[in-house]
Amino acid sequence: MSKFFADTNVFIRYLTNDDPEKADRVERLLHQAIEGEVTLTTSVLVIAELVWTLESYYGLSRSEVAEKLTLILNTPNLEVPERQRILRGFSLYVEKNIDFIDAYNAFFAKDHGITHLLTYGKKHFKRVEWLKRAEP
Repeated sequence: MSKFFADTNVFIRYLTNDDPEKADRVERLLHQAIEGEVTLTTSVLVIAELVWTLESYYGLSRSEVAEKLTLILNTPNLEVPERQRILRGFSLYVEKNIDFIDAYNAFFAKDHGITHLLTYGKKHFKRVEWLKRAEP
């Protein structure tokens, strides 16, 4: 079975259909993954870039971004390190109106038993019950 790394723009073409020919090719690729003919891999940074691009350039709402990316992340034979942490991060991103990277980092801290966060600004971390925010 072939294994490929899927970059941000591959998912963007599919999710936005801004280039229908490329979107169709990506759809076929995703079906190949679903059928077990190929394995796709991507990274946490690709997901972060997808969130930023879909939100800032394409103007999607947080809930639209989370919905689309949750569908992508649940594609069989798509390997994504820290998939569960990313999916949990979407809950804070949408429900608590926290930037996705900060939501991801909040769960990173929680998963590592960290309860204190050092940061300047970023008062939205007050919405995260398990973190105590302080300045260094």
